[in-house]
Amino acid sequence: MKTFKPRLKARLRKNRQALSKNIDNFFGWIKGAKLIELKECNTEEDPVRPELDNAFRTGYGRKICGVEYQGEIHAVMCFAYTNIIPKSVDELEKLSTDAFLQSAMRDQSGGQIAIAYTVWSKKKGGGKLIVKEVFKKIKKSNHLNRLVTLSPLTEMATKFHSRNGAKLIQVNETTQNFEYKII
Repeated sequence: MKTFKPRLKARLRKNRQALSKNIDNFFGWIKGAKLIELKECNTEEDPVRPELDNAFRTGYGRKICGVEYQGEIHAVMCFAYTNIIPKSVDELEKLSTDAFLQSAMRDQSGGQIAIAYTVWSKKKGGGKLIVKEVFKKIKKSNHLNRLVTLSPLTEMATKFHSRNGAKLIQVNETTQNFEYKII
């Protein structure tokens, strides 16, 4: 019995080291990843709004960002700049176009609210990372003061945003809005 206990401890220690090493490898890509603006994305990969084409995603007051690591995109977020929180994708299109046209007459800054209307990840940890990186970008901007989502009415969206620190601000007919506090 005495020889069994030290062997068990040694095996547990070895397994813990192997698990720790695998977790570091699993999330190691996050350290070298960077946020970039994309001209287009593969809309068929979008689990939230695959019906929206690249022309919509890059239209007036709208952008696509991706998290890139070693030349490969691991997460994507599409967002629009508005001055009012939209309740639907149609309203998002109108409000982002309106904010863009208003800013063209003034200072070229766009709307004051960044509305994230789709986020997806191809790799574990990518969704959280892209939200964090876009959040940093918004904090640095001069014209943006809010990051709000236009999320579908799904449990997955609710859990994702709640886990990442967003607060539910309204539930609409077909969507829900969460807000990430910008301090």
